[in-house]
Amino acid sequence: MLAIGVDIGGTKIAAGVVDTDGSILAQTRRDTDATDAHSVDLGVVDVCRELMADHEVGAIGLAAPGFVSADRATVSFTPNLPWRDHDLRGAVATALRTDVPIVVENDANAAGWAEFQFGVARDVDDMVTLTLGTGLGGAIVSGGILLRGRWGVAAEIGHMRVVPDGHYCGCGQMGCWEQYVSGSALVRDAQAVAQTRPDRAARIIELAGGKWRKISGHHVTSAAEEGDELAVELLATIGRWVGEGAASVAALLDPELFVVGGGLSAAGELVMAPARAAFSAHLSAGGHHPEARFAVASMGNDAGIVGAGDLARR
Repeated sequence: MLAIGVDIGGTKIAAGVVDTDGSILAQTRRDTDATDAHSVDLGVVDVCRELMADHEVGAIGLAAPGFVSADRATVSFTPNLPWRDHDLRGAVATALRTDVPIVVENDANAAGWAEFQFGVARDVDDMVTLTLGTGLGGAIVSGGILLRGRWGVAAEIGHMRVVPDGHYCGCGQMGCWEQYVSGSALVRDAQAVAQTRPDRAARIIELAGGKWRKISGHHVTSAAEEGDELAVELLATIGRWVGEGAASVAALLDPELFVVGGGLSAAGELVMAPARAAFSAHLSAGGHHPEARFAVASMGNDAGIVGAGDLARR
């Protein structure tokens, strides 16, 4: 059975027709019009309608960035889109006038499922996906089962508090893990050094066109790949936080594998090597506790589409 997977983001809506092997047979996208909930719905409906015109599909999976209800129909809350207790499944089904089953999934869960079924985690039964993007998303598979929790909002792993009274987080708390391991954290710290010690950040500022306010994660990664001391240090700090937080996660879940995805995973060993070292150093009962492996995600930007489609089909 073919399925449509839709990955809904704050800037774009990407969709594809997914087969049982996790291959995308056709793909399309739209810019996200986040002016109101109805406009976002129309974008989702539009990509589905385009793909359904040329393919007979048996399920539609919608990957949304936020809290998804346990019945996989409603987006309870999302920080970057105007959905609040929004019946996304109902809105899309009504507009499409279809009886094809529609399933709403959290976007990180969808991406993690794609890695579990078709990607770097396909040979394990217990894994945790960490998506290091603007924030920190997570997905947990335990015993081959995707964990959603009682109310459907499990694996909001970026909002574990790791620093009491630390950096303010958009969730309303302070010191959340994502404030130390995300692309936003990397940019914040790089810009802080560029302001106070421009001599140390000279190469990063140069790559940003001479303006510290324009510094992005890509500029830091590029400088680090050239061997820039500050850039390497900044990415190592991100990696250290990944490893320390993962050690706490391991104490709770005992996964075999941590899959690291998102934009920061492009830094490769500049992040992964410090992450592994910090994980080993902070793992409880070190020397006696089996150590999980770390691997970079392999499904890339298609993970949300593939995971959403496959979960809908199942």
